[in-house]
Amino acid sequence: MKPVVALVGRPNVGKSTLFNRITKSRDAIVADFAGLTRDRHYGDARLGSREFIVIDTGGFEPDKPSGVVAEMAKQTKQAVAEADAVVFVTDLRNGVSGQDHDIARYLRQCNKRVFLAVNKAEGMSDSPMLAEFHELGIGEPHPISSAHGQGIRSLLEAVLETFDFGDEDEEESEEAAANRPIRLAVAGRPNVGKSTLINTWLGEERLVAFDMPGTTRDAISVPFERLGQKFELIDTAGLRRKGKVFEAIEKFSVVKTLQAIADANVVLLLVDAMQGVSEQDAHIAGYVLDSGRAVVIAINKWDAVDSYQREVVERSIAQRLAFLKFAPILHISALKRQGLGPLWKAVADAHASATRKMPTPVLTRLLLEAVEHQAPKRAGHFRPKLRYAHQGGMNPPVVVVHGNSLEHVTDSYKRFLEGRIRDHFKLVGTPLRIEMKSSHNPFVDKE
Repeated sequence: MKPVVALVGRPNVGKSTLFNRITKSRDAIVADFAGLTRDRHYGDARLGSREFIVIDTGGFEPDKPSGVVAEMAKQTKQAVAEADAVVFVTDLRNGVSGQDHDIARYLRQCNKRVFLAVNKAEGMSDSPMLAEFHELGIGEPHPISSAHGQGIRSLLEAVLETFDFGDEDEEESEEAAANRPIRLAVAGRPNVGKSTLINTWLGEERLVAFDMPGTTRDAISVPFERLGQKFELIDTAGLRRKGKVFEAIEKFSVVKTLQAIADANVVLLLVDAMQGVSEQDAHIAGYVLDSGRAVVIAINKWDAVDSYQREVVERSIAQRLAFLKFAPILHISALKRQGLGPLWKAVADAHASATRKMPTPVLTRLLLEAVEHQAPKRAGHFRPKLRYAHQGGMNPPVVVVHGNSLEHVTDSYKRFLEGRIRDHFKLVGTPLRIEMKSSHNPFVDKE
C-alpha cells in the first residue's frame, strides 16, 4: 500500500503549489487568491523508487460553524483522517497566526505524524524568524520554497523515512496497467448536481456540495470500483457563458474542465430538469463531440418537476442536442438515488462502444452492401467508387474508407454509412468518424 500524505494549512500559504511540485504536475489550480482549493485533491508522487499519494486540501479553518468554509474544513478533517502523515504548511513571510495555532491544536489531537513545512522561505533558510514556529509545538520547522523547489526533497525524505517500502512485483504492475480504470467525467452547468451525484455514488461527502453555483472550482478525480470494474470519477467545475465568467479563477476552472473532458473515456452530461437545456448545455455538448468522447445524457432532479415540465425538457433536448442523437438519455435524481442503476449500464455500454474492435472484412462487407443498396451520388462524369474499409482508431471509433473520387462523397451519404455501421456493431453513446481516402493514380503526372 502506498503511504498517504496530506497537505494542510490556512488559506493561501502555498499548499497547491507544493502539491504540484511534489506530483510534478499542474493538477491543482494555483493563483494569488485565498480559498481557491475547496475539495480534497489526490495525486500520485514519487521520490526515487518510493511511491506515495498526496492530498491537497482547502484552506483550513477548524472552528467555522457554517457555510462553504465549514464544508471545506470537513473535507480537510477527512483528508487528515485518511492520511498516514500530515504536512502542516505555514507561511514564513506572514509569521505565525492565531489560525496556525488553531490548526496545530487540532493536529496534535489527531494523533498523526505531523511535519511542519515553513513555505516562502527562499533565501531565508537561516532566518531567525524560523524560531517562532517552534511555539506551534509540532516539531522542527522545515524551511521550503514551493515556488522555487527549495528544501522540498529534504522535507519528503523526513516524511517518508518512517514508512516501509517493499519491492513491488513487476508482473503485478503490468497487470494493473492492462486493467486501467474507465475515466468518467461529470460535466454540466454550475449547480446541476455534479458533486451531489458523485457523493451519492461514493456513499460519503467526498466533494463539497453547496447550494451556490461555482462551489467546485477544479477538476477533482476520485477512484471508485463497482462490480469489479474500476472507475476514475472526475467532478468538473460548472461551465458558464464567457460573459458570466468574472473571476480569473473561474477562467482557470474552465480550462481544467475542458482538459478533464478531453482526457476522459466517457462524459456524463448532466442537465437540470428544473431549468431545461440552455445554450450553455449545447456548448458543453458541442465541446464533448469535438473531443470525440463517448457521452451519456442524464437529466437530474427529474423527481422535482411535473409532467408538463418533463415534456418541455425532452423537447428542448431533441431541439438543442439534436447532434447527440446517438447518446442515451436517462432520468435520475442524485439526491434521492433514483435511476442510478440504468445510468451505470449506459456508461459501460458507451465505453464498450467507444473501444469496440471492428474487423476489416466485416467493415468492407458492410460498405459493399451499403453501396449495393444505395450508390453514392454521381459528381459530373464520375461516381465515387468505394472499395474497402478498415478501422483507423478507437475512442472515438474511426472508419477509413478507401476508393476513387471519394472527395465527392456527400455528408448525407456519410451519415447513411454511419447508420449502417452503428446498427451492425450496436454502437451507442459514442461518436463515429468516417474518413475518406482516395487512391492516387501513379500515372497522372507522367507524360
